[in-house]
Amino acid sequence: IREAYTGNRNISKRGVNTVSDILVHEPGEDDVLNNSNISDELADVTEIQAEPKVIEGAFRRAELPLPREVRKAPGIKLYNHLVRSFVFSTDLVVIRNCDADAVLAVYPFTCQPAITQALLTVSERPVVTGVAGATTTGVRSVLLAAQSEMQGASGVAVNIATKPVVIRNIARSVDIPVVLTVSELTSRTQLQIAAGARIINVSAGRETPRVVEAARRAYPHMPIIASGGGTPESIMSTINAGADAVSWTPPSLQEIERQAMRTNRARAEGTPAATPLGRLLRR
Repeated sequence: IREAYTGNRNISKRGVNTVSDILVHEPGEDDVLNNSNISDELADVTEIQAEPKVIEGAFRRAELPLPREVRKAPGIKLYNHLVRSFVFSTDLVVIRNCDADAVLAVYPFTCQPAITQALLTVSERPVVTGVAGATTTGVRSVLLAAQSEMQGASGVAVNIATKPVVIRNIARSVDIPVVLTVSELTSRTQLQIAAGARIINVSAGRETPRVVEAARRAYPHMPIIASGGGTPESIMSTINAGADAVSWTPPSLQEIERQAMRTNRARAEGTPAATPLGRLLRR
């Protein structure tokens, strides 16, 4: 079918000329004798299909593409969604216009169900939302986790300040994974994982690859998300250290708007922009 669709008629030497012929074609003696040729052709088709086919609209497309390196992460199978990248943002405009596989929505305030619902409505992809930390804890965190699950979240995030007993109660109350954000592996981290955290999210700045490597040694079968940094080299260091998925922090909307204005002004004046908008978006 692929050969017929792309105009390649090599298969016609076996008596197949159209897509309908392929669908009804019965294998004969020539097919058996030319089995090696068939294998070669199937390998060619596999190579053609290695890259996903892209469908975009004139206006609805990913204006904020993630760095290509994140595609090299092994990925986490999160409820039948293969997730290699998370956008670390609660900005609905940024989320809507990027091509991340999932959203990591953690903010330094108490989780609010109205915000969670807005994120889920806009994202059109799995969302992990923060429910517990230094500000919000105890019974409220458990209730927020349960409500987030009912709203459609794919995971709930807690940080290092969350007590193991709270993590245990959350894990017992929901059927979605508890994501534990850490900057270092400590004895407290071990207790939090034992209490029910199922995914580690490493956010340790320049030390991220080192912490990821330590987490992979300690928990070889546990999914690990990690911040990738701002360069292709730092992203690859994070992946090579053992991260299954990469979290990407996009430039702020204000920074994007500022650079877009500079680029448009430079284009109107016929002078090159200091930093092209495309380069800013791919940082």
